[in-house]
Amino acid sequence: MDILEKLRQKLIVSCQALEDEPLHSPFIMSKMALAAKQGGASGIRANTVQDIRAIKQEVALPIIGIIKKDFANSGVFITPTIHEVEELYREGVDIIAFDATGQERPDGKSFREFFSDIKDKYPDQLFMADISTLEEAIGAEKAGVDIVASTLAGYTPYSKDTVPMNLLAELMEYLSVPVIAEGNFDSPDKVNKALQLGAHTVVVGSAITRPQIITEKFSQAVWDFNNNSTKRER
Repeated sequence: MDILEKLRQKLIVSCQALEDEPLHSPFIMSKMALAAKQGGASGIRANTVQDIRAIKQEVALPIIGIIKKDFANSGVFITPTIHEVEELYREGVDIIAFDATGQERPDGKSFREFFSDIKDKYPDQLFMADISTLEEAIGAEKAGVDIVASTLAGYTPYSKDTVPMNLLAELMEYLSVPVIAEGNFDSPDKVNKALQLGAHTVVVGSAITRPQIITEKFSQAVWDFNNNSTKRER
């Protein structure tokens, strides 16, 4: 069974913590991946070669690999250049994901130029396009990507008002490649709805693996209660 079939209608958990986050550590992310597996996850999305290596020591699940890197001259930060692709390929991840938006890349290349270069160099690698609009998704499919994901919906300057679920519905209507639902699918109900719409699989990240964000939701509920109680007392 190939990787895409293994992931069909399953859950992928994104185990990531950036340098300014409390859980930033390959060891911690490896244990997060183990916890995700024990909870029923069938795949992992991970950032950096260091984290991926540690995760491989804990779980034998398919991995979507990315490398996040900031450049002053570009808004593209998910596997932005061929150098990051090369690192992930050498490490040996099942799927390499990258920004496939219309934003200018750090090296000045268009997405189509970038993808043409990496597809020529690594013809047997599975590639996933993280997009923010339907137009980007259609362009990525035409370029020859294997998978399209709604990861960046709402995160580009021109997609700020995009509702990921609505974009997913459009992607299912217009695309023929597998579509992965990712980006604010942060509840079991949303996951269920995404699969009903026809998503190949669903990636859930912060709602599972970023405790500071999970805690904020509960803290907000407590704040709302106290604030409303004060108003009632008045």
